[in-house]
Amino acid sequence: MTDSTDPISAEIAGQAPDATVSDVAGRWVLTMTRDLPHPVDRVWPKLTEPDQLKLWSPVVPDRPLTSVGPATSRETPQDQSIDAEVLVSEPPHELVHRWGGHLLRWTLTPTPTGCRLTLAHTFDERAERGMYAAGWHICLAVLTAVVDGHDVDRVVGSRANDYGWSALRDRYDATLG
Repeated sequence: MTDSTDPISAEIAGQAPDATVSDVAGRWVLTMTRDLPHPVDRVWPKLTEPDQLKLWSPVVPDRPLTSVGPATSRETPQDQSIDAEVLVSEPPHELVHRWGGHLLRWTLTPTPTGCRLTLAHTFDERAERGMYAAGWHICLAVLTAVVDGHDVDRVVGSRANDYGWSALRDRYDATLG
């Protein structure tokens, strides 16, 4: 793992492995939240604009996610594209999109000190809960660093191991039962 002066490492360490997983209509929904000291208008573009998503997210679409309709997504430019589709876009509070067979619902709720970001990730295999939770824990740490104005590199793929992905996965597996 990188040192504690790195804003990503500090954010990862500062967030307990806190998530829920529930069975909804035969699929699994992983829910995670983060309180951010920024207004929804500052965070919304980080969820919808490709040039902002490529700073922190594994989902990098070929178009802004600001209108309903089809899109494609790649984690890196050399990866094969994945079908995506925006199902709901209600700026700056709710975004629901499909990413391959996964459904991602992002909700931004104003708070007195900024906003609360809630991610609900729907997937099929319960055994994957810890893997997804650990990945999103790291991605949300990078998002937090980006929104806070830090110039950091995106952490996707094998780079996640440098930030303790395996240990996080094990902790989430234990926490989520």
